[in-house]
Amino acid sequence: MIELYLSKNNNEDSQAFGKFYPRVSYKQTLNIHDMAKHMAEHNTPFSEGTIEGILRDFVKCTREQTLMGNTVKVDDLAIFKVSVIGNGCSKLYDEDADKTITASIGTMKKTDKTGPAVQSLKLLAQATGEYTREELNKDGKLGWTDKAAQEIAAAKAAAVGGGTEGNGGTQGGGTQGGGSNDNPGSNDNPGSNDNPGSNDNP
Repeated sequence: MIELYLSKNNNEDSQAFGKFYPRVSYKQTLNIHDMAKHMAEHNTPFSEGTIEGILRDFVKCTREQTLMGNTVKVDDLAIFKVSVIGNGCSKLYDEDADKTITASIGTMKKTDKTGPAVQSLKLLAQATGEYTREELNKDGKLGWTDKAAQEIAAAKAAAVGGGTEGNGGTQGGGTQGGGSNDNPGSNDNPGSNDNPGSNDNP
């Protein structure tokens, strides 16, 4: 089950100011060794060491293939590929500087009209198969952390008892990390407030 805690947006400049949003309370991080150990316990004929070696080789080969311009599809998980962040050249050839746009990585000065086309490379992982949003929505089971459940119960008790949330509910100490959320609905991209309720489309 995926456990959720509550985060309140306390950024007065945000359109979502004062709203509560769920965030995933991650329990632990499993590395390759941990995953190999877990997989070896699933009645597999392969040893923990064999599985770990295969996983490490897979990671190495995935990096190699993506840097060759290929995409690597892991069925029912993700499609891995390398993308680029571009510089945005105003000209393909600057006659004043006798310079053309180049298929290279680098930075450009504000006065440059052309230069390296790419600012940096980045790895993308696109969900596929059983890991698409639709499939996750079907299979995901959600629940509150103990702290979030207490906050909700306290807010209800305060309202029923004639009080306010500010005096006994979720406001204040009942939120985690809510002080600087421009995009409080997302665990991964707190820099945007265009769609504060989405984890995937900030």
